Amino acid sequence: MDLTRLTIKKIHEGLKVKEFSALELTAAFFDKIKKDDPKIHAYLNLTEELARKQAKETDEKISAGATLGILAGVPGAIKDNILVEGEKCTAGSKILENFIAPYDAGVIKKLKKQGAVLLGKANLDEFAMGSSTENSAFGPTRNPRDLQRVPGGSSGGSAAAVAADECVFALGSDTGGSIRLPASFCGVVGLKPTYGAVSRAGVIAMASSLDQVGPLAKTVEDCRLIFDAIKGKDENDSTNVNNPTLPPLNLRGGGGGVKNLRIGLPKEYFAEGLDKNVEKLVRNAVEKMAQAGAEIKEISLPYTKYALACYYIIMPAEVSANLARYDGIKYGASAIRDKEAVLKNLEEVYLKSRGRNFGVEAKRRIMLGTFVLSAGYYDAYYLKAQKVRTKIIEDFKKAFEKVDLIFSPVSPTTAFKIGEKIADPLQMYLSDIYTISVNLAGLPALSLPCGLANNLPVGLQIIGPQFSEDLIFDAASQVESLLK
Repeated sequence: MDLTRLTIKKIHEGLKVKEFSALELTAAFFDKIKKDDPKIHAYLNLTEELARKQAKETDEKISAGATLGILAGVPGAIKDNILVEGEKCTAGSKILENFIAPYDAGVIKKLKKQGAVLLGKANLDEFAMGSSTENSAFGPTRNPRDLQRVPGGSSGGSAAAVAADECVFALGSDTGGSIRLPASFCGVVGLKPTYGAVSRAGVIAMASSLDQVGPLAKTVEDCRLIFDAIKGKDENDSTNVNNPTLPPLNLRGGGGGVKNLRIGLPKEYFAEGLDKNVEKLVRNAVEKMAQAGAEIKEISLPYTKYALACYYIIMPAEVSANLARYDGIKYGASAIRDKEAVLKNLEEVYLKSRGRNFGVEAKRRIMLGTFVLSAGYYDAYYLKAQKVRTKIIEDFKKAFEKVDLIFSPVSPTTAFKIGEKIADPLQMYLSDIYTISVNLAGLPALSLPCGLANNLPVGLQIIGPQFSEDLIFDAASQVESLLK
């Protein structure tokens, strides 16, 4: 039996009947990682001591006959912008290369309480800025489906680890598509929850009004189990709410059929620029749902055409504010410790600490954000972008008066080759054209594998109203079942 390929429920059953131990399971994953990860680079560092301690605690509970939680002993990977107490947390940046997390993030506290085993910290684009995981200061992650291609970003390490069977589940963060794009490119399931559904406490901030933590897994059921474990109120995050989850509208009873489910297809998401093979697979999934009884409607989200411009004003503005704290004084890399640096004043400390340790993409976004927030430009750019954001939110509200869910592609293409777009930021940003509106509107959305185009995975995006995660999961389970 290959222990690294089991689902969460199979692991739970296997542990209960002592078919294998949590320590044996953890060891199997570390063996797999040490064998395969040198060529993939999904992990930045492993937390072996912590993982073996957690696995041992699970085995002791089993021996004592204690009730076992569904995630007890289940090995997972954590994106390296989420704090795990006592472990390195770099956010993929040289400026935090030696930063040790002083406490656990809210989601980590929840996972530890459930007894999950944390294998290590997954690679990412620096400060979660990117669509390919090529912007990591510690080298790119490769797509396990094709090592010459990117895994998507910024949660590329998390998605690659799941796809390569180097963990059962992973946590990522999604600011403009950073869970859904890697899930699509690597052929796994990934959920970007409703803004506020999952705590951001202890997550290194990129753009605070857009960031959201979510799960990646091999199946819809596993993804749902992880979401259920990490959701809910956290007093340390003022934007977090106590999950007023909407009932699954037309799928009450957890996947009892799709009759009368109204699915919207936004015409703006099926326009020029969408790869024909990607479109074919997405429409095939839609057709399967139609055959099962769902009602398919074409809808319009007219402000979609402004979403990319809107996002790349609001996001860099928040980035410039959030990254201002990395000044070489309080923590992180500092020019003060560089014996060769000539420092005449405090300004020199700031300039040299930041100039040497931020990567190209981080600098680009800091500069863009500082510009749009500067005197004379604030009203023309930032304020206008916030008004457009309101229009995008209104687009979705109107759409959800007519339909229950929206189906679309995750990305216009399959995974592109490493190095193909890194020199052209605009082409790279276009990878997120179908995902960023969801973040601007604070909605939940899931990426589900819906087939292969040219032997590369394609993701179907399922978007719902705020706090409709149960409906999304029920619909995704139906699609998953129909496509099998």
